[in-house]
Amino acid sequence: MQAISFAKRGLMGGLMACGVLLLGSCGESSGSGSHGFHSKYAVARNALESGDYARAKRSYQKLITEAGPLAARLRLEYAHAELRAGNYAEAAKIAGDLAQGQSGEARGAALAVQGTAQHELGLMLLAEGDGEAGKAQLTQARAALAEVLKSHADLDPLGSMAGRRASISARLQKL
Repeated sequence: MQAISFAKRGLMGGLMACGVLLLGSCGESSGSGSHGFHSKYAVARNALESGDYARAKRSYQKLITEAGPLAARLRLEYAHAELRAGNYAEAAKIAGDLAQGQSGEARGAALAVQGTAQHELGLMLLAEGDGEAGKAQLTQARAALAEVLKSHADLDPLGSMAGRRASISARLQKL
């Protein structure tokens, strides 16, 4: 169990690092109002990192409406907040919708969140006795993670997504 928890934290940290890199690479979002935006972003980010997911989600929702070209990246962080809060279906939906409209690393980061959320959702559904829905989620998770690993292996520097994909494949073989 501790190894799984460590792996999850490694993946979550990696996903957050991807989001920070993507967000940080965009530069200023608005001229004179950027300081206020950055302060609000720091509040959302700190809430997420400290485990106050309800506050993080509220903060990200407000930021998204004023983010302009950064909105997609903030939606990804919002999806990550849903993931960390255990709202796997919502996280998978947000990240999946986001991935459809993205390309490059932005798509890879969204697929990483989607795949992680679908994996967790699939495991939860299997534990609840819904084998068909659980298997479907695991299959979709494996596909999302496979695309990330094929196209953007650099998003998995610790190998946690590769390990997650291998775990999913092993579970699917048993079903």
